Amino acid sequence: MERDTLPRKIWRSAATSVARALAAPRLQLAAKAGLAAGIAIWVAPLMPGVAAHYAYYAPLGALVAMYENVSGSMRQGFQTLLGLGVGIGLAFVLISFGATPLSVAVVMALGVLLAGLPRLGAGRDWIPTAALLVLLVGGQNPDDFSFGYLLQMGVGVVVGIAVNLLVFPPLHFNAAALSLAELRLSLARQLQDMGAAMHEKWPPEHEDWSRRSEDLAQSARSVRAAVQKADASREANPRRRFHPRDVDKDYRTVRELEQITFHIQDMTEVLSDVIWNEDMPFTIPLPYSEPLAEALAAVGEVLRSAEEDDADRQAELFQAARSAVSSLEGRTASEDIEAGTPSAAGSILLSLHRILRVANPNGRQPDRSN
Repeated sequence: MERDTLPRKIWRSAATSVARALAAPRLQLAAKAGLAAGIAIWVAPLMPGVAAHYAYYAPLGALVAMYENVSGSMRQGFQTLLGLGVGIGLAFVLISFGATPLSVAVVMALGVLLAGLPRLGAGRDWIPTAALLVLLVGGQNPDDFSFGYLLQMGVGVVVGIAVNLLVFPPLHFNAAALSLAELRLSLARQLQDMGAAMHEKWPPEHEDWSRRSEDLAQSARSVRAAVQKADASREANPRRRFHPRDVDKDYRTVRELEQITFHIQDMTEVLSDVIWNEDMPFTIPLPYSEPLAEALAAVGEVLRSAEEDDADRQAELFQAARSAVSSLEGRTASEDIEAGTPSAAGSILLSLHRILRVANPNGRQPDRSN
């Protein structure tokens, strides 16, 4: 059985990687890269003087400037040209020594050193490359080569930026919205699975939920990255006028989900330790199991409803969750169960209160006067 499991995991991982490579955004980027390279190699021979002899660098420049968003294309293209200029300048400092092993070594060492300059970004990797090409390929005409190389790369960069700007400039709003929804539903499922575990004979047979803590944290990090990517895709993008989105609200939602993730991670670790860690001095008294299960499931429904239900249903489920959490709070406050053995229910109860405060569909702290 184990021999079958590993190949299946490898196959699923490979299939996921292929699916991502063939996803619509990647296919669109590939098509635009091909278009930009074709236009660049068509325009390159029209450049003046000796630059026309180095037309093959133009499609390379177009490829360098092709990025997942317009602002990134501009930034990456400019940084590349800056790096090339620094590298060419470095080569001219040492070109009088010729292409000797010593001069090549010095150029590479200084190029890598200069690549550490701040704010060079993508251009840092081009400093030693440009210096080496001028030194080795420039031969007896380093001036002509440097002019042609830099000009054709510039032509390619301009073409790449223009294609990315004018041909369906990408907006990553849908991916951000989908990531937010998936994380919220994952958090809801985690709460509901923990609630279901409270109904099982201990230790529960189903323990997948106890191993999801780091997965939830990774998902939260991925969601923040997706929102940042969506935010970056708006910059210098003409399509943003026709596809408005409140990215500031997305950032607020990310912060809320990160808080909820933290509290659910804490509850996951508390319950896992109580169930499976024999050295844990805390326990969940049996009379608390049912109200705790109901509270966990009810708060999970609040998170789920934010993605699937209308506002009235969300408000109804929020009130039901408040009642379930209040019921658990009343039970823990009124009963003295197994004196001398501290209960972990209080820690979980506090986390549930904090989650409800963040997840309140009305956007304000819930009234706890009753």
